[in-house]
Amino acid sequence: MSTEPTTSRTPEPAPATREGVESADAVVVGAGVAGLTAARSLRARGLRVVVLEAADVPGGPVRGGDLPGLDGVRVDLGAESFAVRGTAVGALVRELGLDVVEPSGAGAWGYAAGRAYPLPRAGVLGIPAHPWSRDVRRAVGLGGAVRASLDRVLPRRFTDLRTLETFTRSRMGARVTERLVAPVAGGVHSAPLDRLDVAAVAPGLREAFEREGSLARAVASLRALAPAGSAVRGIDGGLHRLVEELAAEADVRLRHEVTALSRRTPPGAATPWWVVRVESAAGPVEVVAPRLVVTTPALVDAVGPLVGTAADPLPDPEPGADVRIVTLLLRAPELDDAPRGTGMLVAPPHRDAGRAAPPPDVEAKALTHSTAKWPWLRERVRAAAGPGHHVVRLSYGRIGATSEPELDRVVADASRLFGVDLRGRVLGHRVTRWNGALPPPTPAFRREVAAFVARVDQMPGLAVTGGWIAGTGLASIVGHAQECAERLAAER
Repeated sequence: MSTEPTTSRTPEPAPATREGVESADAVVVGAGVAGLTAARSLRARGLRVVVLEAADVPGGPVRGGDLPGLDGVRVDLGAESFAVRGTAVGALVRELGLDVVEPSGAGAWGYAAGRAYPLPRAGVLGIPAHPWSRDVRRAVGLGGAVRASLDRVLPRRFTDLRTLETFTRSRMGARVTERLVAPVAGGVHSAPLDRLDVAAVAPGLREAFEREGSLARAVASLRALAPAGSAVRGIDGGLHRLVEELAAEADVRLRHEVTALSRRTPPGAATPWWVVRVESAAGPVEVVAPRLVVTTPALVDAVGPLVGTAADPLPDPEPGADVRIVTLLLRAPELDDAPRGTGMLVAPPHRDAGRAAPPPDVEAKALTHSTAKWPWLRERVRAAAGPGHHVVRLSYGRIGATSEPELDRVVADASRLFGVDLRGRVLGHRVTRWNGALPPPTPAFRREVAAFVARVDQMPGLAVTGGWIAGTGLASIVGHAQECAERLAAER
């Protein structure tokens, strides 16, 4: 049950409206986690809020559903965990009456060049804090560990900070970059390393490097500041429960696609209001409000002319990856002992200079052994289906390539990654699709976004939030959405 806080505030008088026009104190475009969180914070200040969502379900990549063959147990079909960085997500989950849970203690594995290996636990985005440790040597080989260990004595001038790839390659060499950093960071951001801005994907890492003079020591210093235990948490019953609780308490209009934005001073209002034009099943409508929160980069071109001149550059993101997640219910007692820990991250095929990458032996970019990762799910699957049954998720989709894997291909990938023949073991499956995941946070794109946000901040009654602004992950998105909503609510 929700325990949403409220603050008494007299709603602003609604101006006179004509037929087909609705007024509110605030309009939120997008019913993902950012939009639903912003709406909750605005309502807590006593405001009337309308949330507009073009899709037929809220939540964006956070969603849940039934899995054929597993009666009575809903599972996460999209995102399934959040980083413990900061306190905003955990506090929100508890306010909604949900329980935060830790994953099991089993580690994760990597897969590269046809070989599986445990991923080192002491690292940041796959960058190891101790390059000579046994688990690093097992992953990258003796030569790779020797090269990575040189980081501690290399002068600072041997550093290329343009991207995450150039940074790690210049300090620790090719093996660490390709076998550890590429599968971890590339899997998290669905983008190749040469598209990732260091400051955007690893906050504080550059500053720690400047302070320590070594990438390994920088990672160790960041790890020392992190809380003990796993770096992620989940929700008892699935992360999708967060979206469902937030949406249940909000005025969410599904299948309402925003087609235009403008500003005008309606009759009875003292200052300009936002006019949001919407296409819905009932036909075109307008929603007017003094406050507007935009959570989707799809409206950048609509917002841009309202906050600057035509000569001002707008964020022009590279298209994100088209993501496909295939969730399987397997009868496979061989997986009871979690032979690959909580799951695996697959390194993309390595391309030598001037040569095309070889065809991959595994198309999936990641595998999550959900019943090994989440004790709550393991117990409920066992109760519903019996011992020896497992939920496994495989993720597909890298930038520049759309993958629509057939079930046989998915089972073949899972078999190779687990080292277990899983043919004929699938009792049910679901495919979750979304196109154009978050754009890769390239240095140029992050600069454009920062300039765009600075312009937005000068416009009364307007805020932009969401992963494309705040960064990947709920830990970044929730806190940023709350801050934006609080700023808007305080405006008079």
